[in-house]
Order: sequence, then C-alpha cells, then structure tokens
Amino acid sequence: MKQFQAQKFNIPALKGISGKTIEEHLKLYEGYVKNANGILDMLGKYSADPVTNTYVMGELGRRFSFEYNGMRNHEVYFASLEGGSTPLGDKSALKKTIVAECGSFEAWLAAFKSLALTRGIGWAVLWYDRKDERLLASWVDEQHLGQLNDCAMILALDMWEHSYVADYAPSGKKQYVEDFFANLNWEVVEGNYRRAQK
Repeated sequence: MKQFQAQKFNIPALKGISGKTIEEHLKLYEGYVKNANGILDMLGKYSADPVTNTYVMGELGRRFSFEYNGMRNHEVYFASLEGGSTPLGDKSALKKTIVAECGSFEAWLAAFKSLALTRGIGWAVLWYDRKDERLLASWVDEQHLGQLNDCAMILALDMWEHSYVADYAPSGKKQYVEDFFANLNWEVVEGNYRRAQK
C-alpha cells in the first residue's frame, strides 16, 4: 500500500520556542506518519476477511483518523514557522478577507488567541469554507474531534502541552500563543488561503 512520507521543515531559531522543543515535536510528528502508515498496512491485511475482522477494522479506522489528522495538522503548523517571521501585509487578500468578516485584523487576532486558550488539549484552527467562501475558526479536540467538513486548514496552532510546556511551563500557555504569532510566517498562511480557493 502507498506510504505517506514525513516532510522535512527548515525552521529557524524561534522566539520563546526552543530548538529542543521543535526537535522533539518533529519526532512526534514523524510518529504520526509512521502510525498512519502502519494502520493502512494492517487494514490491508485484515481486509482479506472483512466479516471476521469487522470489529478490528472498525477500531483501526477510528484510530486512523487520529494519526492521519495528527500528521496533517502538524504539517500546517511546522510549515507556518519556516522562513522566519513575516507580517501579513495590508494588501494581502487574506487580511482583506479577515477585516471584511471581523471588522479589523486586531479583533480577529484577539478572538483567535482567546480560542487558542481553550482548556484542554487540541488545536486552534483557521479554516477556509469552500462552500460559502468564508473564513471560520474552531477548536479541534485532540487531533480529530471538531474538524470542519470540506474546509481547508489555513492556520493551525498546536495547543497540546508538548508544544510549549518545556519552554513555558503549564502557566506560560498565553505567552506561547503570543510567541507563536511573533514567529509566524504569514506568507505561508496566505499561500494556504490562495490554494484553498482553487
């Protein structure tokens, strides 16, 4: 069966987020890739007798969504930290859309940061809704509960403790969110937005 390949990311030194945290975080990402591939292989084997293996295949299918989404979420997250911090220019199509929908970029950013501080583990995500051609933000529990159907992930902020606790301690969650945006390459996010519109 065709295998997923772990992507390589060129992430520079970041404000607040240590190289060690990024290194360990990338190992976790590679684990999602490995596990997604392993599940696909097992599903292929169990499918030889789907009646006998119905329960096992069902559980593997459930677990696959966790591993697959963990892989894809991290790819969006790490890509947005490549290339160094880059602002979202006033002429940006994404910024114009945010302002049109939220009144101001500052209002959207404050709301998104508040979303990121949701209690629990998961992701704060900015989506492009292809059907209604608009932006939506939502919290995704763990990796896979709360994904918005037929929406493209534009921006993903990992709020699992592994992404910040070594550098910030549990009480530093808010500063991690601030530093994430200080490190963000908005050109990457803008590119995600453009591709989602095609």
